[in-house]
Amino acid sequence: MADTDSAGCVHVYTGDGKGKTTAALGLALRAAGHGLRTYFGQFLKGQDSGELRALCGHEFIMIEQYGDGGWVASDQARPEQRAQALEGLAAARVAMASGRYDVVVLDEVNVVVALGLLAVEEVLRLLDDRPESVELILTGRGAPAEVIERADLVTEMRAVKHYHERGVQARRGIEY
Repeated sequence: MADTDSAGCVHVYTGDGKGKTTAALGLALRAAGHGLRTYFGQFLKGQDSGELRALCGHEFIMIEQYGDGGWVASDQARPEQRAQALEGLAAARVAMASGRYDVVVLDEVNVVVALGLLAVEEVLRLLDDRPESVELILTGRGAPAEVIERADLVTEMRAVKHYHERGVQARRGIEY
């Protein structure tokens, strides 16, 4: 693990605006530029994306996906989707405790909690077990109040205007 200037903090990037995953990716890229290693676990995602392609084999950033890429409805979550969420949480826990990573990102974990695939208590236990030196990032809309309370930094992305409102669909290289 690389030397850091101070103890790690817990970040939450939430809200209904675009840019939560992008902010976490930017932080991982900045950290890599300083020789820090990042584990980037993506929940609910299991499809090809620009970040997956760009980071595959990256020297300082490990990215893994835990999901099938399909839509998850809160009242119709399937057992295999809960299993994928648990697998992602376990992988993040191992990465965080390994001493190999300076930054650990749980991308879309707030949504996973909101959908009932993970209990907020499971995420709070992860925060309790975080080594002091690890910077921990949790992204996704609908961050639970308990997670917000425990975080050191909370950024809420607020949708003011979005081109999706004009019918512009998700574009390769911009949204995925």
